[in-house]
Formats: sequence, structure tokens, C-alpha cells
Amino acid sequence: MLDRTQPHQGLNSEDTSQSIDQDVVAHEPGDRGWRRPLGWLRRAGQFFFALSFSSLTRRIVSLNLAGLVALVASILYLSQFRAGLIEARTQSLMVYAEIISEAIAASATVEGNTVTIDPDRLLDLKPGESFGQPDESADFPINPERVAPILRRLIAPTKTRARIFDRDGGLILDSRNLFARGDVLRFELPPPSEKPSLFEKTKTAIKTWFNRGDLPIYRELGPEGGKGYPEVAESLEGTNGSKVRVTERGAVVVSVAVPVQHFRAVRGALMLTTQGDDIDHMVTSERLAILKIGGVASVVMIVLSLLLASTIAGPVRRLADGAERVRRRIQTRVEIPDFTGRRDEIGHLSGTLRDMTNALYSRIEAIEMFAADVAHELKNPLTSLRSAVETLPLARNENSRARLLAVIEHDVKRLDRLISDISDASRLDAELQRQDMAPVDLRRLLTTLTTVANETRLGHDVAAEIRLEGRGPNDAFSLPGHDSRLGQVISNLLSNAQSFSKPGDKVRIICRRVRGEIEIIVDDDGPGIGVDALERIFERFYTDRPHQGFGQNSGLGLSISKQIIEAHGGRIWAENRPGPADEDGNPTVAGARFVVRLPAL
Repeated sequence: MLDRTQPHQGLNSEDTSQSIDQDVVAHEPGDRGWRRPLGWLRRAGQFFFALSFSSLTRRIVSLNLAGLVALVASILYLSQFRAGLIEARTQSLMVYAEIISEAIAASATVEGNTVTIDPDRLLDLKPGESFGQPDESADFPINPERVAPILRRLIAPTKTRARIFDRDGGLILDSRNLFARGDVLRFELPPPSEKPSLFEKTKTAIKTWFNRGDLPIYRELGPEGGKGYPEVAESLEGTNGSKVRVTERGAVVVSVAVPVQHFRAVRGALMLTTQGDDIDHMVTSERLAILKIGGVASVVMIVLSLLLASTIAGPVRRLADGAERVRRRIQTRVEIPDFTGRRDEIGHLSGTLRDMTNALYSRIEAIEMFAADVAHELKNPLTSLRSAVETLPLARNENSRARLLAVIEHDVKRLDRLISDISDASRLDAELQRQDMAPVDLRRLLTTLTTVANETRLGHDVAAEIRLEGRGPNDAFSLPGHDSRLGQVISNLLSNAQSFSKPGDKVRIICRRVRGEIEIIVDDDGPGIGVDALERIFERFYTDRPHQGFGQNSGLGLSISKQIIEAHGGRIWAENRPGPADEDGNPTVAGARFVVRLPAL
């Protein structure tokens, strides 16, 4: 026969690989149809492989599977099916034994000292009916030759083993030895050298563990040991008896014994015993059915657990990977996966992580901008100070030296002010986060600050007045917050308004309730704010002052005020107060106005 299975015979490995590659390339256009399903299977395998090594997935599958396994095991071990089956089998055997016993006693005829059984008249008899006249004194032995035919006929449907014992417990007849003329007895015996396999040993051990319980071991007691069976001993006393045992191989054996009576005289005992593993087969079939159902339920549970894990472990892993990328590449913006469309804890976690990441990036950008602004603002006075120090040795007279020293002193004070305000601004967020908010009475706070401002009036002659609009309960002007920081905001707005006011002018503070908020207005009669500066006025280090006021402020006061107000959940903005129209009818500016709104209690 020709061998056609070696098309590359005689080629080395390199030639073979080259030919295989050429075959693949040659068939590539026609292989696209099956490559796509393979790609899907490969991706599905990768997905399942990734899920199988997920700790959360393992826990979900293990916990669900453990519960199902415990349920199936308890059903297999504690099932009442086995006990009910044994009880039903015992009752049926008892009925069969009573019928056979009555048949033996009813069909017997007394012939001297022997009992003759007429099998032909057995089916014509009614329960309790007998041949001949009752004779209480008749004492007869059971003739096995006459009993054997009827016994063979009656036990055939039951597939049980029947034994008849005399009154002394001796074996008279055993159905195992019943055979017709010409029959040959055959007993299946294992080969002497054959040993049970490991599978058989394991199967026997499991069966014994399931069936043993508190059941005794069944043993053959020999021809003269009938009374060694408790049920036979009871039947010889005139009562029915039953017993459940197990063999050495774990098979359940049910035996019943009833007395053979003739005119209420016990002549012997009939014992019926189950043969083979009929009960075990039924119990095993039931357990196999339970195992099949458990297997199907396990597959369904595993699939559902994997689907559940894919909706939990997968998104959580992606969120963790996104957070890890944020940690490693903090200098570049990395987006956290968006699962906010899910209406569950995963979606809430995704939204929270995204908000936290955006806040982190915003804080980083703010720190970078703050550092750049600080460097720029510190560089200006340092440059001026350096120029003055370098020029001081070149001064020719005392007036020039005095002016240079004044410049140095001014720059040093400006640096000190800048450093103090920068330090305050840098630790503001941390202090606001550490401190707990408490109820703040704005009426008392504004009254106290206005009184202090009117009593000090450092460097100006501008008074402040306060007006509270609206009446209400004592807590109508209360809000949760930090009283010291809110006082800092009001002081900044007051000092800013006073610095732009003329001597003799007044700064007006108005406090009123606007629905669920408290509004604070600070008005002055100064020149107002330029249109371009209305938005920039709250930027760090921004100043828009006359030349004579240059260097007196760091430009951080309004920026710090906005930061404090926003930390309290409020808003702050600036606007111009409209004044009367001029001669040409154009609108004029009566002064600047700063408005603060904070949520009330």
C-alpha cells in the first residue's frame, strides 16, 4: 500500500517551513472565511482567560459554586428518597412473604406426619382457606420437595431470595438451590488472580460511605444459624420481623421474615432477602439525576457568574488601570473610563474618580500657574532691589543715597507683603479642608467688622456703614462656614473700597436675604472698574491702581476672597454702580460694587 501522508518527505525543516509558508500565502484569500471565527474565538478565550485570573471573578464564581455544591451534597447525603425507598421495599417484601407463607400453610394437606402441597389448587384458594379439617394437634415437618415447586413459582416475580427455616432455625429450603430437572446452576466467580481496580475500590468506598451509616454488616450464618438473624428469631416467636443491612461492598440488603403457621401453630419461618443492587441502582439513578441537574445548574451558574463578573470585575479593572496611568503619568492628562451611564455603584465610582481626577489636574494646573505668578511677582521687586543696591555705591550725594535707601525699604516691605500673602494663599485650601464649618451669624460679624474699620481708619478718612434689610428669625442671616475666613473676605472688600474712595466718602455694606441665599453688597464712590477688568480683577497678582498706590498691595486679596467664597459654596462678582447721565446723555459710573452670595442655613 502506498503511503500518501508525507508530501514533504525528503525536505529539511527549513524547506518544510518555507513550503508551509508558501501554502499559507497561496491560500490566504480563501482562508478569510474561517479566520474571522477563529479571531472571535481567540478574543473570547483571551477575555475568559483574563476573567479567570481576576480575584473578584474567582470570588464570585467560588462563592456561588460553593453554595450550589453544598446544596447538591446535602441533597445527595440527606435525601429522604433512599429511606423512603427502603421502607417501601420492606413493606412490599413483607406483603409477599405473608402471601407466600399463607399459601404454604393453606395448600398443605396432612398425610401422616408430612405436609403435602397441591400447587394446582393454590390459585383456587382464598386467603385463610385451607384443605381438610383443622387439627390443632397436627405436628408436621415441612417437606422441601413439596414446598419447592410452589416457592419457585411465587418468588419468581419478586426476584428475591427465599429461605425456609424450621422451628429450631435450621435451613430447610433456599431458593438459590431451587432448579428444575435438567437445570445447571451457574455462579459468577471472579478470577483468583484478578484484583479490583482503583476505580472499583473508589466506587465501593463511596457507596459504602453513603450507605453504611449505622447499618450492620450482612453475613451468611450457615444452614444451622437461622436464629442468628434477628428477624428470623422474631418470626419463630410468631411475629413479623425485618432488618436492613449492607454488604461488605456497600450494597443495601433488605430482609423480612414471617412465621409459617398452621392453625396458629408456628411450623417454621420464611425469610425473603433482596438480591443484587436493585435498591442501590434506584438510589444511584436518583443521585445521577440530581448530579445531572446540579451539573446543568453549575454550568448556568458559572456562565451567569462570569457575566456578572464581566460587568463588575472588568469595569473595576479598567478603572484601576486608569487610576494607575494617572499615577504614573501625572504630568499628562489621562482620562478615567466613563461608566456614568450605568445606574449602579460602578457608574457612581466612575463619576467620582473622573471628578477627583479632574480636580487633581485642575489643582496641579493651578499650582503651576501659581508658581509661575509667584516667580514673576517676586522677580519685579527683587530686580528693583538689586538695581538700587548696585547703584547705592555710585551715589554722589546724600539725597541720591536717601532716595535709593527709600526704594530699598519700599521693595523690602513689598517683598514681605508678597511673601505673607503668598503663604496665606498657599495654605488656604488645606486650612479650609481641615477645619469644620460652624454656624456663623453674619449680622454680628458685619457689625463687628464695620465698627473696627470705623475706629481704626488707618491712612484714610473713609467711614463704613452697614444696613440690614428685612426682618426674620435670629438665624435668618446665619450660614455654615469659617467665621475667620469670612471676616477676611469682608475686610478685604472694605479695605479695597476704602482705598479707591476719596476722603470724606462712605463705604456702604448691605446685607439681605434673597430666597435661600444671603447677599452681601459692598458699595463705594470711587472711579469704578474698567470693563476689561471686571473679570480679571479676581486673578492673582492683578492690580489696577493709580500710580501713587503702586506697590502698596500684592494683588492677592480679591483672589483669596474668591477662593474662600467658592469654598463655602457661594459666588462673588464685581460690577459698576450706574450714576446719573452726563450732559450728553451718556451713562456714568457712580462707583464700584462687589456682590457676595452665600447659601444660608
